[in-house]
Amino acid sequence: MLATKNITAEELYKKLKNIKIGGTFCHFSLKKCQQMLPLIHEILELKEKKNAIILTHTYVSPEIIYSVGDFVGDSFELSKKAMETRATTIVFTAVRFMGETAKILNPDKEVLIPSNYNGCDLADDITAEKVRELKKQFPDYTFVCYINTTAPVKAECDVCVTSGNVYKVVERIPNDKIYFLPDEMMGLNLIEEFKKKDIKKDIKFYTGSCCVHKEYTLEDVLRDRIHYPKAQIISHPECKPEVCQNSDFVGSTSQMLNYLKDTSAEQFIVLTECGLSARVKAEHPDKNLVGMCTLCPFMKANRLEDILRVLKNPTNQDRVILDKTTIEKARRCLEKMFEYSK
Repeated sequence: MLATKNITAEELYKKLKNIKIGGTFCHFSLKKCQQMLPLIHEILELKEKKNAIILTHTYVSPEIIYSVGDFVGDSFELSKKAMETRATTIVFTAVRFMGETAKILNPDKEVLIPSNYNGCDLADDITAEKVRELKKQFPDYTFVCYINTTAPVKAECDVCVTSGNVYKVVERIPNDKIYFLPDEMMGLNLIEEFKKKDIKKDIKFYTGSCCVHKEYTLEDVLRDRIHYPKAQIISHPECKPEVCQNSDFVGSTSQMLNYLKDTSAEQFIVLTECGLSARVKAEHPDKNLVGMCTLCPFMKANRLEDILRVLKNPTNQDRVILDKTTIEKARRCLEKMFEYSK
């Protein structure tokens, strides 16, 4: 649990003072913390009154994570937390597909998304209609969707995966014909990983991409190797294959954070959204981060003001509303992931 009901401006500043990321976007002074405090206290009081829990993805702004958030993690970790909570309302500060996953796993709970700009370019790259077309084109293939997909897309697919379990789950699927969607880079990385392991599967993939991770190039990695020869380069499997192949570690957001925490390199270069760098600076200030990170406009659209708004007076636009059939079909897709990842 992160949130503290009676947090002071000094306590909040202590958590945030080491974060200096994204120009002026994530820089914090004691004065700024003092200005945010009335809003934070109002959210904390209302959250208790409404029996609500606030889940915060690593990529949202750090003032949300360290002031009102109850749990922080990647999309899969947070969906599991949603299943465990006794709260009747879940405020999911992330993007809509993550809130949909929480709703699929918790159909009787109200799930709210506190952002009007709550899409995701990767998830929105593929539609349920397109999946149905592809299934007709490739009838013998098992359709595997990344968790970064909408509920209707999950409902059309056979198995879901995360960035942390994709290799394990796909390897265990009995069919040797796999159609992976929507992320092209993860699909290519999946093929490369299976080549290394000599696993024989025919893998086809869709052409979606993440606006954050597609920015990183092999030239960036090679340049960083020259400028920071002592640095460990860690990347996300949504990055290009040549970037992953030339990284020291590749993993999900949570796996990257654990690697940073447990590895005693002099320097680190983190090739993912800047929220991970912010968490490292807040929780492990002794770690020396160099190089670049990239802001996600969708994640950073979550604001304290909107969290308060959806707790006070949520509209149907704020609510995650899914029909029973979509929930049932999408849940089967997620349950297959749980089965194969045991």
